[in-house]
Amino acid sequence: MQWAAASAGRYRERVPKRKVLVVDDSPSIRLLIRANLELAGFEVDEVEDGAACIEWLQACADLPDVVTLDVMMPKQGGIATAQAMRSDPRTAGVPIVMVTTQNLPADIARGERAGVDAYVTKPFDPDELVDTVTAVAHRGRRPPVPTD
Repeated sequence: MQWAAASAGRYRERVPKRKVLVVDDSPSIRLLIRANLELAGFEVDEVEDGAACIEWLQACADLPDVVTLDVMMPKQGGIATAQAMRSDPRTAGVPIVMVTTQNLPADIARGERAGVDAYVTKPFDPDELVDTVTAVAHRGRRPPVPTD
């Protein structure tokens, strides 16, 4: 396990390094998200669309602590990806942060119905992005949804 140093007041403690999967079709946006999260101590992987995200999640042994998704992507968009993640028992609990330009109330409601945990609107303030991902990561995995 990798570790990141986290400062708290006048002392530093060692905490496990949290892993984020960044999903966006724009290489420049992926780089911007990656750079800000890595500066905050996250380990970051990235893929270019929702279909690649699902493939990556199915192939990985150690799921990420958070997935960031764009809404509008080729092959499979963020809403469909969030729904696919929530329907798979293995990935259903992985927290999702939507990072997108789609910020109308109807867009946010669609994300909530798909199981998105938090929403950051592009263009985003880097501190807001890091704070949101950090908060969602600290809350941890979603509890399983009971099936009757």
